[in-house]
Amino acid sequence: MPEASLISIFVKPLNQANIEYMVTGSVASILYGEPRMTHDIDLVINLSKDDVSRLSNVFPEDQFYCPPAEVVLSEISREARGHFNLIHHKTGLKADLYPVGKDPLHQWAMGQRRMIEFDTDSICLAPPEYVIIRKLDYYREGGSEKHLTDIKKMLEYSADIVDMSILKEKAALLSLQEQLNDVLIAGH
Repeated sequence: MPEASLISIFVKPLNQANIEYMVTGSVASILYGEPRMTHDIDLVINLSKDDVSRLSNVFPEDQFYCPPAEVVLSEISREARGHFNLIHHKTGLKADLYPVGKDPLHQWAMGQRRMIEFDTDSICLAPPEYVIIRKLDYYREGGSEKHLTDIKKMLEYSADIVDMSILKEKAALLSLQEQLNDVLIAGH
């Protein structure tokens, strides 16, 4: 399981501030698949320009590194691939935040989020198809085998909730059919 502190440090404040997000990346793959170590959390976040000032209230600078408002505004205005970090001073734990922007996969997934109970908190979790597609994309970009291992474990443990038709459709949209087929073949 992911460290409960990742959830309490980064997700709980977003819940309290009513800022729309979804947990993805390794934490999501752990929840859908098999436990492994991770010291950061990936969050897709839906921030408006008005929410930017609230972000520094939710993650105060005496406890967190939070980029200046101008940086966050710049990142949320990107149509795709916006990104910024939060770092918790006391623990060194990190959150990678990816604004929804106009990325169609982010937009689709935000509408398909799943609310789950974790420890004492409720969290919004990205749909498994989204997590798999993003991990396939990261694998294609960087070649890290950990993404393929995460995907295989997700398909092993959560096969009953993964919609293969949606997965194949989204893979085709991002030209990831070859990578998906490789994972599916290796899993059998």
